[in-house]
Amino acid sequence: MTLFVEKGVGETTVRDIAQAVGLSEGALYRHFTGKEQLVWQLFERNYTEFAGRLGTLAGAESNTREKVAAMIRGFCQAHDDNPTLFRFLVFTQHGQLERLSDSTPTPVSVMRAVIEHGIGIGDIPPQDADLATALVFGVVLEPVQFIAYGRLPSDMNALCERLIAAAWAAMTTV
Repeated sequence: MTLFVEKGVGETTVRDIAQAVGLSEGALYRHFTGKEQLVWQLFERNYTEFAGRLGTLAGAESNTREKVAAMIRGFCQAHDDNPTLFRFLVFTQHGQLERLSDSTPTPVSVMRAVIEHGIGIGDIPPQDADLATALVFGVVLEPVQFIAYGRLPSDMNALCERLIAAAWAAMTTV
């Protein structure tokens, strides 16, 4: 994952991966058909696990605002606990998302379900749930990009309450 984040998936070679993990290229091919399968397995497992964690966090709260806040705190904590994994998921998603089945729970679908429910019960003003979800993800994930490129300090938890307020304002100011 570190290689994929630091060099990019396209620029990372099977030789780079084998050297990093102390295997021969041939040994690596006994476990994966190629780099693309390795990327897919890392992405799919971690992305769906993260969706499950977000669902659990949301499920522990009683109202929409606290559900959204808990999930954003989950994003911030996940980033700070393992920035490499978090960046891997963010930076590789565009090449992997289309491979997920429509029924696979994802962080986006979990957040969208909470927002859609919030709209339905009047906690959030009537609006397009997809746009509201995109607004929340923009508020949360753009700072991750800035952190990755050294434009913000690396502590997402320090930004968390501000991100929660901004995301809530983005959804409720229609």
